[in-house]
Amino acid sequence: MALSKRITYYYDEEVGNYNYGYNHPMKPFRMRMAHSLVAAYELDKKMTVIRPPRASARQMTRFHSDDYVDFLSRVTPEIAEQHSDHTHLYLSGDDCPAFDGVFEFSSISAGGSIAGAKRINHGDSDVVINWAGGLHHAKKGSASGFCYINDIVLAILELLKYNQRVMYLDIDVHHGDGVEEAFYTTDRVMSVSFHKHGDFFPGTGNLNDIGLSKGKGYAVNVPLRDGIDDESYKNLFQPVMRMVMERFRPGAIVMQCGTDSLSGDRIGCFNLSMKGHAACVEFMKSFNVPLFCLGGGGYTIRNVARTWAYETSVLLDMELDPVLPYNDYYDFYGPEFRLDVPASNMDNANTKEYLDKVFAHIGEQLRGIPHAPSVHMQEVPEDWPAMSDDEMDDEEMDLEPETKMTDFGIVCNLTLHL
Repeated sequence: MALSKRITYYYDEEVGNYNYGYNHPMKPFRMRMAHSLVAAYELDKKMTVIRPPRASARQMTRFHSDDYVDFLSRVTPEIAEQHSDHTHLYLSGDDCPAFDGVFEFSSISAGGSIAGAKRINHGDSDVVINWAGGLHHAKKGSASGFCYINDIVLAILELLKYNQRVMYLDIDVHHGDGVEEAFYTTDRVMSVSFHKHGDFFPGTGNLNDIGLSKGKGYAVNVPLRDGIDDESYKNLFQPVMRMVMERFRPGAIVMQCGTDSLSGDRIGCFNLSMKGHAACVEFMKSFNVPLFCLGGGGYTIRNVARTWAYETSVLLDMELDPVLPYNDYYDFYGPEFRLDVPASNMDNANTKEYLDKVFAHIGEQLRGIPHAPSVHMQEVPEDWPAMSDDEMDDEEMDLEPETKMTDFGIVCNLTLHL
């Protein structure tokens, strides 16, 4: 990365206060741990660090249904228990509990992703980081897979105001189903997901799922088997992404960096090391296209924190001492106290023949779409208000929200197909 790259990093210290439940594998606390490492390595001094504005309910309804967002803004554990039949319409049981502050937690995640997209749109940043984002399973009218508000879809909708084409890349162990579904019928967003496929949540992301209508060919699914290691992953990831970038030529990249694809994750079944995972980030950075890195899955929290801190340094082009500096959560990293997540000796079920078959299929798929498809661009709408539903920033008061939605035809067109 050139030294002139401008990096923006979003972090709200309150994000670590929320708790899905004692036995729940999703721990928002991991973001606080990651930030503590970022600060201990003094990486924060090399970036623009911003506390994100909270996303409003109105901003969330640019993708999500009004009734779902209204439910989420009102639900509490007590209400969920008293009205369980109604709750089950929106929340998927133990996976997505109605924990205290669920709407506020979602507003932090979505607020950082929307604000980060605006910085890219306005040319204020070349790279944006929001490790609290990346909640890729949330659907238009319901929560799914620990995800309540799909901050990624909201960020991409923002980016589409200024960019003809946006690429979404997902290296979480789980298929990025919520994002793929949102853009399944458009050629303005290409979704690329590398994930475990088979008897594994969410059960989608087959090699033959390639999009519909105008979006046919623009969903790229890379189904993988247990135990994939750094070398196998790199040998597939780089040529696939090189083909995608050459064929699609996006104006911006949104990359979900879920760390449940790491070796030793509590839920995952891959065998990537920290450096193997980060090599994907480094490779995408090399294209010199505006890059938005988001968090996602990751359930062995000490390894989540290590990896996102390390990937922050990769985006900054900084070398870090492998011996961890003292930080607020130092004891979590014992007994080795090192910045490393090594691979294990687990078997790799991804044979060369299987991966070659996957690559050949994707190559044929990409040859079937035009180079850098052009689209009719609408007049660029004004930005939506960042904070409350009742107040707009002075510089964003030119149009009423209803007018902005009408002007931005892509939003209407996409949501009709969900």
